Amino acid sequence: MRSIILEEPELEFGGNGRHIDPRFGIATYGPLDAGQASAPERIRVGVIGPGAAVSGIRTWLTKAREPIAAKAAKYEKQRSLFPPFPGFDLDHTFRSLLVFEERAQRSVPKKVIARLATMTPALAVQAAVDAYMEEIDWLANNEPCDIVICARPETLDEEQASHRPEGEDTGEYEEVDEPTVLLPDFHDQLKAAALKYSTPLQVIRPRTWNDPSTPPKGVKRRKVQDEATRAWNLHAAIYYKAGGRPWRLIRSYADTASCYLGASFYRSSGGSTLHTSVAQLFNEKGEGVVVKGGPAAVLKEDRQPHLSEDDAHDLVAAALGAYRKEHGNFPARLVIHKSSKYVESERAGFAAAAEEAKIDLVELVWLSEHDPTRLFRTGTHPPLRGTFVSLADDRYLLYTKGSIDFYGTYPGMYIPAPLAIRPVDVAQSPEQLAAEILALTKLNWNHSQLDGHLPITLHAASKVKAILRHVPEASVPAGPYAHYM
Repeated sequence: MRSIILEEPELEFGGNGRHIDPRFGIATYGPLDAGQASAPERIRVGVIGPGAAVSGIRTWLTKAREPIAAKAAKYEKQRSLFPPFPGFDLDHTFRSLLVFEERAQRSVPKKVIARLATMTPALAVQAAVDAYMEEIDWLANNEPCDIVICARPETLDEEQASHRPEGEDTGEYEEVDEPTVLLPDFHDQLKAAALKYSTPLQVIRPRTWNDPSTPPKGVKRRKVQDEATRAWNLHAAIYYKAGGRPWRLIRSYADTASCYLGASFYRSSGGSTLHTSVAQLFNEKGEGVVVKGGPAAVLKEDRQPHLSEDDAHDLVAAALGAYRKEHGNFPARLVIHKSSKYVESERAGFAAAAEEAKIDLVELVWLSEHDPTRLFRTGTHPPLRGTFVSLADDRYLLYTKGSIDFYGTYPGMYIPAPLAIRPVDVAQSPEQLAAEILALTKLNWNHSQLDGHLPITLHAASKVKAILRHVPEASVPAGPYAHYM
């Protein structure tokens, strides 16, 4: 066994500025696209929810144009973990302004919200989705916005009505463990219904905007992050969803232009035993497209869904076609991440699609969160983020969560588990692949710390398939990743 510590990857921001932490990079250099014609200087914001929530969100976001103080750090070095939020305005930080037109502030009637508490969870979620979609339809036809913020109705009591743990993340990747019947989920069902429009949604809870009201009886609000961190996370997501590019991976002119594809599978919400394939494709700027593929079959050998050669070809060809339509060209290198092993039919189909696009360099990597091996470090803290371990010629571990010197601590609550890396068809060294995966964990615009757990290829998979499960199987949704995050 051999272990090394990989350097923390830098990101690129405005004016070619570099930093390892997104918040410090934005505060110092501005977003990647600062000063460019494509940067969203004025972001038209629609807000939907109960009347008090609409007012509260607007008030808090208006307040956030000015600086928000940092949380007091326990130790001096930990101040890097909780930086202040400098404010969101035209002359600093994101160099952008949130605009709230009166007609774009849409209140859901009190009687509709009150009625939700009398329904079963499934009926309540569907009724809430219908009520919010009425307002989304109205905005689309009468007051176009760049982003619509939806306040989740607390009367739904999502703790019992949802399979979603904390925040926007689902964190599920083992397809074989998927339930055949899913619990109702307002976030996923609303986003699925709104895919027909070009405007992304941001669904938030009352604790995000410091809602002072008393929650409904029986609803307990969970502990929140400090206010500055909440402001960082929400504004980074808003800027990205409005078409901005906050940061990107570092790439020198000598590097091959690469894109990264995550292949995954899901079942529909109706409990069908049929698995459907889906791909998420990203470039170094984090510009992502989503495509839905064909059916997959569960093999007896590993009880995991796999694609035939033709379906594997069609999935990657569709992803590359959508990528070219969005960006005007094909990449020179394609990296495919998958959370289950590759079978020969998939390898052949992926390679054929890449060859048709004249992509000579294709690398296949199998990533898993379920390796039982753990490392122990002398002292009281977990291994450092970036710890890379070689267990065998084809088996490696990478700690994407762990102690971080820049933060002076381990910013987590639970013992971190490493990612298992198993190269399948690769040209780069295992260390190079691991460094790239570590960098890809930073392309998550709902999380402004430097320590994402999964590369965006697999992180996006949970978000995308959780929403597509609620889309009719006959439809073929595709489009920017911003609509799914």
